[in-house]
Amino acid sequence: MTTCLSALQQWVDDVASHTQPDTIYWCTGSDAEYQQLIDEMQISGTLSALNQDQYPNCYLHLSHPSDVARVEHLTFICTEKEKDAGPNNHWMSPAEGHAKVDALFKNVMRGRTLYVIPYCMGPIDSPYSRCGVEITDSPYVVINMKLMTRMGSAALARIEREGSFVKGLHSTGDLDPDRRFIMHFPEELSIKSIGSGYGGNALLGKKCHALRIASYQAREEGWLAEHMLILGLESPDGDTHYIACAFPSACGKTNLAMLIPPKSQLGWKIWTLGDDIAWLHLDDDGRLRAINPECGYFGVVPGTNSQTNKNAFDMITRDAIFTNVGLTANNEPWWEGKKVGKPVTDWQGRDYDPDVGPAAHPNSRFTVAATNNPSYSSLAEAAEGVPISAIVFGGRRKKLAPLVYEARDWQHGVLVGAGVASETTAANIGEVGVVRRDPMAMKPFCGYNFADYWAHWLSFAERTDKLPRIFHVNWFRQDSDGRFLWPGFGENLRVLRWIIDRCEQRVGAKETPIGYLPEPGDIDIEGLDISADAMRALTRIDTQQWQVEIESIGEYFDSFGDRLPAALRQEQQRIAKELASL
Repeated sequence: MTTCLSALQQWVDDVASHTQPDTIYWCTGSDAEYQQLIDEMQISGTLSALNQDQYPNCYLHLSHPSDVARVEHLTFICTEKEKDAGPNNHWMSPAEGHAKVDALFKNVMRGRTLYVIPYCMGPIDSPYSRCGVEITDSPYVVINMKLMTRMGSAALARIEREGSFVKGLHSTGDLDPDRRFIMHFPEELSIKSIGSGYGGNALLGKKCHALRIASYQAREEGWLAEHMLILGLESPDGDTHYIACAFPSACGKTNLAMLIPPKSQLGWKIWTLGDDIAWLHLDDDGRLRAINPECGYFGVVPGTNSQTNKNAFDMITRDAIFTNVGLTANNEPWWEGKKVGKPVTDWQGRDYDPDVGPAAHPNSRFTVAATNNPSYSSLAEAAEGVPISAIVFGGRRKKLAPLVYEARDWQHGVLVGAGVASETTAANIGEVGVVRRDPMAMKPFCGYNFADYWAHWLSFAERTDKLPRIFHVNWFRQDSDGRFLWPGFGENLRVLRWIIDRCEQRVGAKETPIGYLPEPGDIDIEGLDISADAMRALTRIDTQQWQVEIESIGEYFDSFGDRLPAALRQEQQRIAKELASL
């Protein structure tokens, strides 16, 4: 056995000695193994089969009511120096973090099976991919990791070849919220999570590895790990541009990644490479290329129907796992916004009563392989990744932000990303609807100090002159009566077309202090029921509102002290000065 596999075996033995499982099982990632676990979970009652005629190979899992979302207040970055974690993270020293969770892990797997899950984040043969191993006592985690990652024997073989992997230790514990912690040790490339079975806290390859640990790893190695979808936009002429977009949770990432062009946009196609996470590397020619480290979707299901996201709606009718949705009388999954069927039980297994609460939890989920998606691109498995033409930031802003604008250059684009703000969603524990600063949509996921993270972003301009252009979009502008000004969904393709036209220098723009905005008529609105006044509102800025916004960004930057890159402060002050001169 190689040194790496010896180290892995020793780690497994040490964890087993501490947690005392009845059995140790090394996962192979086979389809037979997946089905065996499905069968065992049905016998134990942790999984139930749905209507197999209408939803073949689909199953339902119901979580404990206290365990239905990420727990940011219980998520820690454990670095030797508190400043390295930054004010954007909850910090604990590594010694304290290990001691706290190790005490909870003691004997926690008695009566349970310890599963060893080798996995690869990214195409199995890509130099941009990285491997990990998760130890867990949850078969629900195993079947989800099977759908979400390249899990099993092939990943173990790569770990043997490379000699390195991220360590992830997880147990559902007793699901007591007071005994729930998600600890990250970026300097050790390790994770320890206990007390939760929810995906974002328990599927350690996802947010924990692919973002928090990988973001730290990426800075050390010279790449980016980002909370971004990746899509391919193919024109009627057959030209395809790839775009990476960063939006906070429930701000339309999945809908955009799987957008179906409306009938008015004949000949255009959208190819989905990823809906949540992108790893971006500079290739030998200095172009930024992206891979999706995942190979499945763990998506929010409420609101998904044949009108809002037909591809997602269709792909979850087979081979999917549903978590915390309701049920109809004929045992089909049901959620708010589905538009068809009626629920009889809710996500807690109770008789459905609309006066008590929704049938599906607002953060209920589906897990499904990416290949189920009708718009799936086989280039998602390309070892070399895809070249990125544009990076797009966005969030939910009822006012302020125009429909779309372009940053002047990379440095300004980093400020645009650093200043992103959006309303909180049901994917977070806490109050919903509060506007918070969420730079690059990475606030819950960056594994180190944001000031250093922005400096890392800025450094790319020193390494190449072939970086993609940077944009900001806002699908959520409303009028004074609360009506959306832009139709959204498939019509967002019209905005993507303007973005590509800008990348190809086929269209001009008007210069403003915040960036370049579309000229009247440059965004195709033919066939849309949208007034000239609405388009003017969507493509202009309110100077007074933006003065307040840029001042707020400056105050936010103040919280990072002298670690803030001087270039960002200069950009913020430049924009403030230009706004004041209008």
